[in-house]
Amino acid sequence: MLYRVIGIMSGSSLDGLDIVYTHLQETAGKWIYEIHYADCYAYTDEWIKKLQNAASLSAKEYHVLHTEYGHFIGQQVNRFLDNNNLHFQVQLIASHGHTVFHEPKKRMTAQLGDGASIAAETKINVISDLRAMDIALGGQGAPIVPIGEKLLLNDYDFFLNLGGIANVSANSSILQNKQSQYNGQNDFLAFDICPANRVLNMLSDEAGKSFDENGQLARTGKVDTILLEKLNAFGFYREKYPKSLANDFGTNEIYPLIRNAGSATPDALHTYVEHIAIQIRNAVELVISDFKLAGRNFKLLATGGGVHNLFLVERLRALLVPLQVELIVADNQLADYKEALIMALIGVLRWREEVNVLSSVTGAKRNSIGGAVWIGQEI
Repeated sequence: MLYRVIGIMSGSSLDGLDIVYTHLQETAGKWIYEIHYADCYAYTDEWIKKLQNAASLSAKEYHVLHTEYGHFIGQQVNRFLDNNNLHFQVQLIASHGHTVFHEPKKRMTAQLGDGASIAAETKINVISDLRAMDIALGGQGAPIVPIGEKLLLNDYDFFLNLGGIANVSANSSILQNKQSQYNGQNDFLAFDICPANRVLNMLSDEAGKSFDENGQLARTGKVDTILLEKLNAFGFYREKYPKSLANDFGTNEIYPLIRNAGSATPDALHTYVEHIAIQIRNAVELVISDFKLAGRNFKLLATGGGVHNLFLVERLRALLVPLQVELIVADNQLADYKEALIMALIGVLRWREEVNVLSSVTGAKRNSIGGAVWIGQEI
């Protein structure tokens, strides 16, 4: 069965709206994909401010923005359809939306971007609210991309996403040495590691740059050892997986700590790059230790905007070598649009009423079929 789908993702780094048009095909349980068109529509300063300030709005103001942003997404999809001559070809849209609130302990997560508004603008069926069911079942609601790694990219041992938040997945193929602690399943294991691009971009902004291209500014700095110790001491890093992070951990806790340290921007960037690399190394090492995998060779596929930070990739690669982990950077298209691609797959699985969120990843009571359906096609 072939599906022609658009996947949409807005990450915590606020660089823009990622849109992918992909063909997803399932044959006898095996999935393949082909990305035909992909683009990132940068947010205007006005939209960046609206998304940054969304958490401080009143309930009414938040819901007005939820609707407004949904119409905005729909308009950007129509722009994408126009640019790529895709009218009447798309069967389904799967939109992640933009996360504003994420508190799994209170069984609550909220992503801006009303699915009904997207459907009304595009006249295409829409799947939205992709994390809500898992949260209701006591899960972390994150990460949710491992279902796509399992079905589309199963040739690697580890998967690393370097987005606004860094997270890691471990393939079920290397988890057979120990029974999974989650529902007795030997399935994918994944968890959030630390804030990544969002904090790096905030620091780069101090130097008048929206991001640190290739990590050049960070490379010129030096490590502030006292600050690095404080960063590594955050309690979240000692929590057991499954675990996930809200965006405000980076903006409200990590960033103020860095700024209060008084480091020059290049030194702050260099220090935070080292912090990210250390925490990723620690996360991979923890999985290897927990599942008694030492002595084996592993392949780790890295995606997300952070792979373009050559200094970060260099430091990470060096720290992973002693663990016998080879870091492989995905090609640019997959690196930049993997999450949007997997949102498309999650939407198709929801449409087929098949599992699209793995409890072994999130810690929920069971696997689930997540997503709200909005019928946009005219009847």
